[in-house]
Amino acid sequence: MKIGFVVNQVETEQAVYTTTRLAMAATNMGHQSYLMGVGDFVYEPEGSIHAHAREPADQQYDSLEEYLAAAQDKSKPRTKVTVDDLDVLLLRNDPAEDATDRVWAQTSGILFGQLAAARGVIVLNDPNNLVNALNKTYFQHFPEQVRPRTCISRSPQEIKAFIQEQHDKVVIKPLQGSGGQGVFLINEDEQANINQMIEAVTRDGYCIAQEYLPAAVNGDVRMFVMNGRALEVDGQYAAFRRVNSTGDARSNMHSGGRSEAVEVTDQMLELVEMVRPKLVRDGMFLVGLDIVDDKLMEINVFSPGGLGSSQQHTGVDFTQAIIRDLERKVKYKTYYGGGIPNVDLATL
Repeated sequence: MKIGFVVNQVETEQAVYTTTRLAMAATNMGHQSYLMGVGDFVYEPEGSIHAHAREPADQQYDSLEEYLAAAQDKSKPRTKVTVDDLDVLLLRNDPAEDATDRVWAQTSGILFGQLAAARGVIVLNDPNNLVNALNKTYFQHFPEQVRPRTCISRSPQEIKAFIQEQHDKVVIKPLQGSGGQGVFLINEDEQANINQMIEAVTRDGYCIAQEYLPAAVNGDVRMFVMNGRALEVDGQYAAFRRVNSTGDARSNMHSGGRSEAVEVTDQMLELVEMVRPKLVRDGMFLVGLDIVDDKLMEINVFSPGGLGSSQQHTGVDFTQAIIRDLERKVKYKTYYGGGIPNVDLATL
């Protein structure tokens, strides 16, 4: 297979990232992997599309650091990859990371993904539905039973009224964002600063105010879901608990959180089952669920990370299972050609 991995910028990728793990696994399994940033695409006047990509050497790599160094080696010329020649294009860029300094880049990956899918390339997750997930309102389309009570508003009065209804303890965060940026826990001790917190969140858009789940004191569980089902290999689930012992309300790994092993419960699997129909319908091949007790805090459909932590605590390399699933989809494509729409093939 020829697989394109779309990231925000190849130069800013890190060895520990899940995308690096997936790309190296594909290369070590005998496939051609290309890393490209959202700004590396070109639409030619005659209608063809290519990307200036980084292509590590066709060899076996023993470490993520070695692989990424090969991909980021500026002494080697970039490879001009025609999109039509790709079997799979994985959209692994996070639009929220470009919200401030590169606004143009937020939708670029999706737009070129849509063009690639129209030309017959398997694009994952399905780009036509990723458009609807550019902010956290996408989460509100999932069953009410899986979501915390939520208020979305730019009105400080509305937000404060909701906080009072929740007995003065809620989490507020921007409608657009990731990595725990701009997340505040408001409780009785923070009432004096409530106006400043709300102002900080609403400065650039809408605010999400969510009920505080007491179980969040123990962190949250990141669980990977592939093709609408919990990702499982040899009886082990791709999941781990994220905790923050500093007292910070955020357990996100970018915000000082750490990972721990977790036992996947029937309750967690029931949550996966409840969101599965929409994930499948929307062509969401690989997503990350953030679980607290019997609720989902978030559904990451763009660039869910943490496969390294999952491997660390289970001893299982889940990247190979994901690449094998891509191999299967490519076979389906050869059988049926364009007979199966991208959105359907994405989760078969």
